[in-house]
Formats: sequence, structure tokens, C-alpha cells
Amino acid sequence: MAYALHQAGFGFGIFLLGFVALVTDYSLVLMVRSAHICGSFSYQGLMEAAFGQMGFYLLTFLQFFYPFIAMVSYNVVVGDTVTKVLIRVFSLEPWSLFARRDIVVAMATLFVSIPLCLLKDLARLARASLLSLVFIIFILMAVFIRLISLGPTIPSTLDSWQFYNWGVIPAIGIMAFAFMCHHNVFLLYSSIEDPTQQKWDKVTHYSVFSSFIVGCLFGIIGYSTFTGYSQGDLLENYCWDDDLMNIARIAFSATILLTFPIECLVTRAVLTQAFGSISHNLATVGIITATYLISISTDCLGVVLELNGVLSAVPLAFILPALSYLKLSEGSVFSKDKLPALGLALFGFLVAILGAFLIITKFNSVDKCSHGRIMPYCYNTTSIKV
Repeated sequence: MAYALHQAGFGFGIFLLGFVALVTDYSLVLMVRSAHICGSFSYQGLMEAAFGQMGFYLLTFLQFFYPFIAMVSYNVVVGDTVTKVLIRVFSLEPWSLFARRDIVVAMATLFVSIPLCLLKDLARLARASLLSLVFIIFILMAVFIRLISLGPTIPSTLDSWQFYNWGVIPAIGIMAFAFMCHHNVFLLYSSIEDPTQQKWDKVTHYSVFSSFIVGCLFGIIGYSTFTGYSQGDLLENYCWDDDLMNIARIAFSATILLTFPIECLVTRAVLTQAFGSISHNLATVGIITATYLISISTDCLGVVLELNGVLSAVPLAFILPALSYLKLSEGSVFSKDKLPALGLALFGFLVAILGAFLIITKFNSVDKCSHGRIMPYCYNTTSIKV
């Protein structure tokens, strides 16, 4: 999130994060409201009721694309973080086999991702959600400690604390990716005892607000520490010999690897819907292999998040819920009740179109984001070790 604040400018980025949280909240409420209108309580059913088979297949594609690219981003994170830890712990030379991110990601894929994703009953991973929460709290504490101990030693950049920057559209994509949960809306709705629109609205408000607070904390603390040096993966900013942050890197990688099977489950389910019965093992290995091959082609997490945010999260979170409501609800598109939904749809279209254009035009600059780069301030400071 610190990278998103850097892209949009610190002051405007905070405002933008709040705005994205607000429109996300509205779109989540809108989805359940639309479901009550058409009587279909699934995202696929909602789109089919509104737009027929075309809507169903469009949603199917996006629901495949979003978790698929998410898995690519998870591999990028593992390659970035675990490699540094191995180099630090085992004093590896840069040319060593296990200092290569493609080898590290391959090992994680073979020995962790594939075995977990091949499980047919993911209930075994239920305890992992609690463990992941513990890891996130630890990481937040670690970045706060480094704000105090490392932040004052980081030199200022020319764009430090700039209120506004020109990367607003990519920043929105990253924020939309962070808030994205729309593919699980009706699963969550059905888990509420005696679900009603009012109960769902209340749950949504609390959940989105909590996510906003966590995003603000990571964003503000991370940006306050590194300002203009902020990277797409915040942990990339910390020096390789920082033992506290190396522990945080391991914790974050563990969280990522435990989340990977859930995204694989969604992707595999979409393939089953599209092509009928397919081999569980074959589909799993095929999906994971494809994500691995793509992930080793780039080490720039920021670009991956922007891509998934703009091309997938924005349509899933903003455009499709708004269009569904506009289609299913009675009355003029310009009626008082529909104007917010119309605004949401236009906002989503604008972000998606401009975001896709910006990603295409700057794709050749991906190499500027380098996994092997040691941040310049790490040469001038001694990391505090714990």
C-alpha cells in the first residue's frame, strides 16, 4: 500500500484509499441488493439474470483471471522474499543456485504449493487463517519498529511527501486489488444467520472499514519509512541483513503460500464450470505450472498488482455489480436511486480503460523493478539486528 501512496502522492493517496473503500462498500451492498431483486444468490447467477449467457461467460473469464494473476503475484513475492533470507542465512553468493529466484520459486512450487493445492479438502487449512492473522500482526509490528529505528536514516527523495502524483490510476488498481472480495460475497452472505440486506450492510461496513484501517497502517508506516523509495513489495525496501525483517519476510511468505491453494481452488472451479469435468490433478498441475512460468518472467510486484487490479479487480468490484443493478432494478438509469450505481460504473470503466492504456505504454519499463537490487541507503546505514 505504501507503493500506491507513492504512486498517487501521499496526501491524495490517503484520500483515494478512503474513496476506494467507500465505493467498494457500496458495490458489495449493491450486489446483495441486486440478488434480492432477481432471486439468484450467486455472482454467476446474478450476471446471467442480468445479461444472459454473455454475462455468465464474461464473469467466468474474470473470475479465472483474477485468482490466476493473484497466484502469479504470490510467486513473485516468494521469489523476492525467500531468496534474500536464504542469501542472508547461508551467506550465499549471488551466483549460487539457491540465490536464484526461479529456483527458489520452483522449490516452493514443488514442495509446498503443489501438495497443498492437490488437497481435495481444504478444510485442513482452516487453522491457517488464524496463523496468517498472527503473521500479519507480527509484520505490522515489525514495520512499525523499523519506522522508528530505520526511518530517520533513510535519505529524502525529491518527491518525498508530495501531496499529488501522476500515478493515480495504477494506485486505484492496487487499492481495488487489496479490497477485492466480491467473488466470495454470496458465500459470506449465506454464512450469516438469517441473512437480510440490513445484516449484510452492517457486516460490510465493519469489514471494509477494518480493511481500510489495516491498509492505512501499512501504507502510512511504510511510506513514512521509505517515502520515494517505496517498492511494490514493501519488504523489498528493507536491507538484506535486517534480521527482524527477514523473519517478517518468512512470515509473509508463509501467509502467501497458505493463501495460494484457495486461489487455485477458485481457478480450478472456474475451469470445471467452463469445460465440464476435468482431472483434478491435471488441472491443478497445469494451473500451477502456468503461474510459475509467468512469475519468473518478472520480479516487479507493483506491475503485477496494477495489471490484476485494473483488468480484473476493477471490473469485478465496480463495473459488473453496478451494471447488474442498473439492468435488474426498475426505473430510469438516471433515476435518483440509480445515479450512484451509474457513477460507480462510469468510474470503473474510466479506471479500467486508462489503466490498461498506461500498463501497455509503460510495459517496457518493467525491468526497472529489480529483484536483485540493494536499496542505496543500505550501503550507507547499518541495519539494526534483533
